[in-house]
Amino acid sequence: MRIGLMLGDNTAPRDSLERHIARVQEAERDGFATAWFAQTFGMDAMTFAAVVGRVTTRIELGTAVVPTYPRHPVAMAQQALTAQIMTGGRFALGIGLSHQVVIETMYGLSFAKPYSHMKEYLAVLAPLIRSGSVSFAGREYTVNAPLTITGATPCPILLAALAPRMLALAGSIGDGTITWMTGFRTLREHTIPRLTAAATEAGRPAPRVVVGLPVAVTNDVKGARESATKAFQVYGSLPSYRAMLDREGAEGPADVAIVGDEAEVGARLEELAALGVTDFLGGLFGMRAEPDAMVERTWAFLAERARRAAA
Repeated sequence: MRIGLMLGDNTAPRDSLERHIARVQEAERDGFATAWFAQTFGMDAMTFAAVVGRVTTRIELGTAVVPTYPRHPVAMAQQALTAQIMTGGRFALGIGLSHQVVIETMYGLSFAKPYSHMKEYLAVLAPLIRSGSVSFAGREYTVNAPLTITGATPCPILLAALAPRMLALAGSIGDGTITWMTGFRTLREHTIPRLTAAATEAGRPAPRVVVGLPVAVTNDVKGARESATKAFQVYGSLPSYRAMLDREGAEGPADVAIVGDEAEVGARLEELAALGVTDFLGGLFGMRAEPDAMVERTWAFLAERARRAAA
């Protein structure tokens, strides 16, 4: 199982661009396999991936995730393949629906048919990325377009999928999934079986399973979980994440966070690998009493695990 980090301005919005770039370079030097950037209300994630791709050489750079509704799939493919060139073939495109409150309230777009939207979106996006052209006529998109980006190679398309039909799309059309706030039992009983079954039925390669969870290496488990409750409370109120927490039997995001000393966190990572998770995406967080100490301890431990996994 490869070990990666959530980085970029979503994790430290007050840091400068130079600091964000330096942090990705540090992650590469320390042996992390991947670095992921969220598309929220700050920098454009694909642009940032392209920029750091010019000053790194090995680490995979991905988006987790770019919302589909605001970008036409041709524009998404064009930007993704450009990022793929800029990173030397180390870019992974993570996409997702986002949330109704974001799409309708912020963007003023309809969120009425999320499944049909994503199915048609992938029907346009996947051929463009994989073969450089598409001819598709649907209810939401009618597209006849080529893309000519010299030197571009296909990048992985990973779908933020939680519900059964989205997992089917991630396995049958996409190259896998990226999850967030999805616990171990749900991964074992729901996410991974549905994803792999869809890929097998469609004759697709074994899908990537990128699992994102808050993580903290600490001796103060109670304090860390209290900090996680405050830091991640918004995810407990968003319907898609709430559904996964309910399926898990978790009261809130802090209950699915990986928290403990090195032995405990290491055991939980081994459990994820045994479930079939291909990539762990760590969302590091700290406490007011020791914000840097806990984050740096977690970083150091995960870096050691990442180097061991790559050996």
